[in-house]
Amino acid sequence: MRVPLRRLAHSRSGDKGNTSNTAVIAYAPEFYPHIKSQLTAAAFRSCYGTLITGEVTRHEVDGLQVLNFVAEGALGGGVSRSLAIDNYGKALASVVLRFEIEIPDALAPLLRGPAR
Repeated sequence: MRVPLRRLAHSRSGDKGNTSNTAVIAYAPEFYPHIKSQLTAAAFRSCYGTLITGEVTRHEVDGLQVLNFVAEGALGGGVSRSLAIDNYGKALASVVLRFEIEIPDALAPLLRGPAR
């Protein structure tokens, strides 16, 4: 079954200059391998379209079931240079949660939140 990432994980992010840092944290250890195999740096970048102009680097924190993405050129030049208030790192964290992940049906009881 395909489900939005928001049913498997939550996200936190911040910003520094023109770089956004987003952590995707699995709700359950059973979800992490599926998130890790499907949410690549390229997949993360595709969620944002043209908002990210630089490189995206993924760091894996397997012991905590966390993927951390560093997106350069993601904030329109940085908070102090941009008039686009929605581009701040904290606002960008929710965008990735729309990404769809394929999981086995057996994991359905562990899902969080409404189906849509």
